[in-house]
Amino acid sequence: MTELLFQRAGRFLSIVCFVATAGCGGAEVKSAGSPAVPVTTATARSGDFPIELRAIGSVESPWTVEVRPQVEGAIEAIHFREGQDVAAGDLLFTIDSRPYQAALALAEANLARDQVAAQNADNERKRALELFQQGVIAIDARDRIVANANALAAGLKADEAAVQSAKLRLEYCAIRSPLNGRTGSILVKVGNLVRALDTASLVVIHQVDPITVRFTVPENRLAEIRKAGTLKVNVQRRGEGEGEAHGTLSFIDHEIDRTTGNVKLKAKFQNPERKLWPGQFVDVNMILSVRRNAVVVPAPAIQDGQKGPFVFIVKSDNTAEVRPVEIGPSRGGETLVEKGIQPGETVVVDGQVRLSVGSKVEAKAAPPASPAS
Repeated sequence: MTELLFQRAGRFLSIVCFVATAGCGGAEVKSAGSPAVPVTTATARSGDFPIELRAIGSVESPWTVEVRPQVEGAIEAIHFREGQDVAAGDLLFTIDSRPYQAALALAEANLARDQVAAQNADNERKRALELFQQGVIAIDARDRIVANANALAAGLKADEAAVQSAKLRLEYCAIRSPLNGRTGSILVKVGNLVRALDTASLVVIHQVDPITVRFTVPENRLAEIRKAGTLKVNVQRRGEGEGEAHGTLSFIDHEIDRTTGNVKLKAKFQNPERKLWPGQFVDVNMILSVRRNAVVVPAPAIQDGQKGPFVFIVKSDNTAEVRPVEIGPSRGGETLVEKGIQPGETVVVDGQVRLSVGSKVEAKAAPPASPAS
C-alpha cells in the first residue's frame, strides 16, 4: 500500500515538472521571437547651423511730431488729406495772414521813417563835428547832436528787428511738415481759431520710412550680440506666413532692466512698401553666428530623461541603443547636437515609446528635413 502511494506521488511530480518545463521553454521562445518595433528614423547630418535669437517686437516710428501753431489766428485752409504721405516742407495749414501782413507793413513803414530821421541826424553829427573843430559851436552842443544821431541809429536797428519779427510771424501763418511721414487724423477744421500756446495739436505725423522695431532680449545674450558687431534682423508680422522685412540692429540700450533682466534693442528697416506699421507686433529673428560643420538631428529625436537628453540610435544589426547627448539650440525643426552623435548615424524620430535597449526595430525613413538656412 505504501509503495503504491509513492508511485502515484512520483508520477504527479513528473507531470508537474513537465508542465513547468514546458511553460518555461515557451517563454524563452516567445522572447526570442518578439516582433520588431516599427519606428521612423532619420540620419544625423553635418552642415552649417545658424545660431539665432528670437523675440517679439513692436513697430514704432523713429520720429513722431505733433504739429502745433506758432501764431494765433483762424484756420484758413487745409492742404492735405488724413492718412496722406507728406514730405518735409509740404504745406499743411494756412492761418489767416491779413493781421500779420498789416503788422509787417506797419513795421516796414516805421523802418522807412526812422531811416530818414537817422540819415538826417547823421548828417547833422558830421556838420557838428566840423563846426566844433572850427570853434563855431560849444562842446555841449556837439555832444547833444552826436547823442541824438546815435539814439536814432539804435532805434533804426530796433525797427529792423521789428520787421524781421513781423516777417517771421507772417511765415508762421503757413504751417509746413517738419519731416517726411504719414499724417494722422486732422484735429481742426477750417475756421477754427488756434493759438500759439494751445496744447492741442493740429495733426500728428509719424515717420514710417525708415521705421524702427523695438524688442528685448535676456541679458545673458548681450555678450553674443555685442561680439557679433553689425547684425541683420528679420521680422515677420505675427500670424502671417509672408511679409518678412529685413533690417539691421541700430541700438542697444545703455542699461539692463533690473526688474525683468532684459535689455532693450532697436532695429532699423527701410519701409517703402509699408510692410511695417507703427504699433504692430512682429516676430523678430536675429542671426548671431553660424556654426560650421555642426551635427544636427530632427528635433523629435531628442528625448528627455532623468539624467538629461538622449536619443535612440539604430545600430547596424537593427537594434536600438540609448545614447545620452548634449544639445544646443533648435531651429527649423532641427536641433544642434554638441556631443554624443556622429554624422551619418541613424536616430529614431518617432515610435520611441515602445523601445528599450536592444529592441529590434523596423525602420522607416522620415521625410528629409530642409536644412536650416
